[in-house]
Amino acid sequence: MKALTRNQELVLDVLQRSARQMSAYDILDKLRPEGLKAPLQVYRALEKLMEIQLVHKLESLNAFVSCNHKSCHGSDMTAFTICQDCGAVNEFSADGVAALLKRQSVGEGFKIYQTAIEIKGTCARCM
Repeated sequence: MKALTRNQELVLDVLQRSARQMSAYDILDKLRPEGLKAPLQVYRALEKLMEIQLVHKLESLNAFVSCNHKSCHGSDMTAFTICQDCGAVNEFSADGVAALLKRQSVGEGFKIYQTAIEIKGTCARCM
């Protein structure tokens, strides 16, 4: 794997230390003291980090989390539980669901490129 740039390392570090998902602007606010000034700097870093599977984008929230479930790299589907109260995100593999969706899609002549499930609710700590 190619070494990360300074900006990529900074963005990844912020996400890894966060207990919740973060928007690109949240990340930028945390990194202003490090010299990052433009959203484009964060978006470019995030794009590369997603490409090399160190970061995931939560589409429904337009937010990002660091990958904390390395087995997802070989998985057909990644799933996330997202606490509506505290924002905690848990990542897990959902291969059984992926197999079901793949069978249904193939039957309809549809080719799947990417799948992710985002489940919103309340975590055990917030209940």
